[in-house]
Amino acid sequence: MTPDRLPVASRWFQVAQVDDGLSVVTEPHVHEFLRANIWHLRGSRRDLVVDAGLGVVSLQQEVPQLFERNPALVVTHAHLDHLGGAHEFDTCHAHPAEAVHTPAPATLRGERLANTLGLEAAYAEKFPDLLVDAAPAHGFDPDSYVLRPPTSYLPVEDGDVIDLGDRTLTVLHLPGHSPGSIALFDPDQGVLFSGDVVYDLREGEELLDAICGANVPDYVDSLTRLADLPVTVVYPGHGRPFDRRRLHELIDAYVDSRTRSLTAGARTADSDACPTRTTARSAP
Repeated sequence: MTPDRLPVASRWFQVAQVDDGLSVVTEPHVHEFLRANIWHLRGSRRDLVVDAGLGVVSLQQEVPQLFERNPALVVTHAHLDHLGGAHEFDTCHAHPAEAVHTPAPATLRGERLANTLGLEAAYAEKFPDLLVDAAPAHGFDPDSYVLRPPTSYLPVEDGDVIDLGDRTLTVLHLPGHSPGSIALFDPDQGVLFSGDVVYDLREGEELLDAICGANVPDYVDSLTRLADLPVTVVYPGHGRPFDRRRLHELIDAYVDSRTRSLTAGARTADSDACPTRTTARSAP
């Protein structure tokens, strides 16, 4: 099937209820590398939306319930699969180390994206030519895709609190995957919205720390910090939720592996080596 003969999807987003106050929105026609979770948490006073997907299709048109109660949108980092729909919200909160206002070059083409992110050739070979398997409408041109900045941006720092009325979430600055990666933690319920700081892995996979803007020593420090928190459930930027036991398995495996690599003098990712990066330094 050629890219210009993609089937047209009747709906682009899929919505699943997690519990009475939480749902997740995904993009099933997007390649798993870019298929990020959009979390919708309902509060008594206002709602929270964590991340905004790829931006191929309007969230406001297809998932209007996200916008009904003037939600706070928090973008965990500025990669295209998390920032894409942020321009549809009144305000976007993100860490100032992330270039949300001047986003990095973005593309739906596998080879171009790999080059933009500075991925090694062996990893990039896993990508198809096109990172979507359907079109949102007739006449869709995947090469017209661009990453738009938010219309309004408010920075959040480590320790800031987002108040939803009946629950509060604390911002955790956890660099490593990107300079300004953040997570949101509800200490009363032990709930962590982790973005791409940590997510479940299949056999043979590793957390993505060899892309533009990544820093392995920072990543080790961030995950070590997470290990000390009373987390009971993780709602990640990609894939399914997981529990505290799995979180500690992932942390231990990463920290042990990277500590050995750092001791052996392995090179960490260098954002300055990325050929298509902007001066803003972020990229999934």
